[in-house]
Amino acid sequence: MDEECTDVNMEIERDTPQAVSVVILKGGVGKSTTSMNLARQLAEHGRTLFADLDPNGHATNGLGFREAYQSDTNLGNVILEGNATPSDIIQSTDHQFDLLPSSNTLEDVEKDLAGAMQGSARVKSKIVDPLLGDEYDYVVFDCPAYPGMLNNNALVASGNVMIPIEPGSSAIGGYKRTMERLIEPAREYIDVDVLAVIPNKLSDRIDQQTEDRELLENLNTASYEVNEGQPLQEAVPSFARITADEFEQIDAGEMQTPKPGIRHRSALSRSLQEDQPLQDYDPDSDQIPYYQELAKIVANGGQVK
Repeated sequence: MDEECTDVNMEIERDTPQAVSVVILKGGVGKSTTSMNLARQLAEHGRTLFADLDPNGHATNGLGFREAYQSDTNLGNVILEGNATPSDIIQSTDHQFDLLPSSNTLEDVEKDLAGAMQGSARVKSKIVDPLLGDEYDYVVFDCPAYPGMLNNNALVASGNVMIPIEPGSSAIGGYKRTMERLIEPAREYIDVDVLAVIPNKLSDRIDQQTEDRELLENLNTASYEVNEGQPLQEAVPSFARITADEFEQIDAGEMQTPKPGIRHRSALSRSLQEDQPLQDYDPDSDQIPYYQELAKIVANGGQVK
């Protein structure tokens, strides 16, 4: 990996409010962890709202807002029938960002959205349009791991996507399903830009034929496009880019083996147990610069070349 590809200190070149959806149609890949820590790092650059649209509520409960998750006033009262406003449900946190909490009734909200007029645009019209740029500089959506109206709302509201992906036999399959069943259908009606495909939860060496290496080789050498005219490898963050030549150097012992991607760290799982993002639980973690890079990608509206 050359010096340019390992630089996670990219400057923010845009000053435009941005919304982004963190999504993949596969559970257990660290989606909520990624979105929460992305929101925490974006909060270093501007006012940030973290919107938990996953009915499971892992992020909402993980941040300690269990009462809000079970509240009678919830997202449905804002975007469907009811007199509630976003300020009625948005919660302040101790982590510099605000939280729009998930709810134990979100599955019912999803069903009601299917029959609502402009049901895919309710989050945009009721949440993002009135808040983004006025109350918040950034909005981060943590999305469900299945296709449906909540995911559709997040895509319409944000227009930007980040896709976390973990090693394993179904890794690329999860990415392809997300593109084929969610992103591409949405692109028939709206513009959706994939800002980053993020190798996540890595733990093995890549100088051997491990699942980590297979994932990184697939992402860095794939021939298909992630956005029109943009090959997949250009959507891989710089901290996980490895060229074919660099893999050859690694195999020949001519290059020190890097540890690319967001790595498995006990501090990441413990931070959730302590109801905190990683920045607040362990500010010296070696993974924080990677979340900082992801935040700058969002702030710039894409990867800076």
